[in-house]
Amino acid sequence: MEIHLDQELQKLNTDLLSLAALTEGAIHKSIEALKAKDQQLAEECIRDDERIDELELKIEEETIALLALFQPMAKDLRFITTGMRINSELERVADLTVNICQRVKDMAARDKVQVAPPADISKLGEIAKWMVRRAIDAFVSGDENQAKEVILKDQEANQLRTTIINHLIDDIMTKDKKTVPQATALLLAARDLERICDQAKYIAEDVIYMIQAKVVKHHPERLSEET
Repeated sequence: MEIHLDQELQKLNTDLLSLAALTEGAIHKSIEALKAKDQQLAEECIRDDERIDELELKIEEETIALLALFQPMAKDLRFITTGMRINSELERVADLTVNICQRVKDMAARDKVQVAPPADISKLGEIAKWMVRRAIDAFVSGDENQAKEVILKDQEANQLRTTIINHLIDDIMTKDKKTVPQATALLLAARDLERICDQAKYIAEDVIYMIQAKVVKHHPERLSEET
């Protein structure tokens, strides 16, 4: 029974990494589509979401079966419950990339007054990619320090989102009302990117719980506690 459980846990781990890879690919495509206003790439990213949804459902079924069949304890139980949360959070990231791609399509339909994506959107996109990749690396390696890095990086993402929004409103929209539709789409895309960063932070918090059985969500002061 113990050997069988180990095999099933390894299968769950492999599937989670496959989902993470697909999700990271979706983040990359959505950011590139946004930067270039590439409608074709946006459509490709939206189509890819079906594969992500299918794998997310498969992983959900696996975790429920593991809990029902093996009634795991302690470390194994924390791994499975963490896997359930990460599965949901990665699927949410993928949904946010679809949102971004829908913004790209909206902008393509409004081609009379073009607004170039602010350079800070590319920077926020790079932070989002880094945070998701680092959070998954922390999960794979069981590295609490990497998870803490992700959580602390979220503040920079929040500040950058605010900078982008202020620029779009104060420097673009208020100076030329014709830019409002495109600038609004960019503003919403920036919000989606920041939410991807939030999801990466949640994954990192889950990893810390898995490793230390320590809840840091809503308790940032616990990040500095000795373990």
